[in-house]
Amino acid sequence: MKNLTPKQAQFCQEYLIDLNATKAAERAGYSAKTANEQGSRLLANVSIQAELKKLQTKRAEKIEVTQDYVLKTIFDTIERCKQAEPVMMKEDGKWVESGEYRFDSQAVLKGAELLGRHLAMFTDKTKVAHEGEVPVSIKVGYGNSNAD
Repeated sequence: MKNLTPKQAQFCQEYLIDLNATKAAERAGYSAKTANEQGSRLLANVSIQAELKKLQTKRAEKIEVTQDYVLKTIFDTIERCKQAEPVMMKEDGKWVESGEYRFDSQAVLKGAELLGRHLAMFTDKTKVAHEGEVPVSIKVGYGNSNAD
C-alpha cells in the first residue's frame, strides 16, 4: 500500500468529523467545484480506505466503544423504555397516579430494529421488473458424459 499525500491524510482526518466526503475534501483543500467527485474518488482509494479503518479503530479503542458496548447500550435502552411509568394527574391540587401506565413504544421498536439488523434477522427485498426476453445460454454436455 502506498503512502498517502499530506492532502489525502488531511482528507482522512476531516472525513472522520462528519463522514461527509464532499465536505471533507473541501476542508482538506480540494477545490469546492470538484469536491464531490474528489471525495468519491478518494473514498474508493484502497490506501485511503485502509487509513480510515485504522483511524476509526484507533478512535474506537481510545473511547472504548466496541460492538458489545453498542449492543449493550441498545439493549439497556430498550429495557428502560419498556418500563411502564404511571400517568400522573392533578387531583385536589396534588399529583396522583391516574391508574394508567405508559411506556416508550417507539424507542423499544427502534432498538429492537437495530438489534434485529445486527443479527441479520431482516432481509431487505428488492423487486425487479423486467419486460421482454431474457437471453439464456445453456452449454450442452457440461458435466454430462451422455451428451452428444
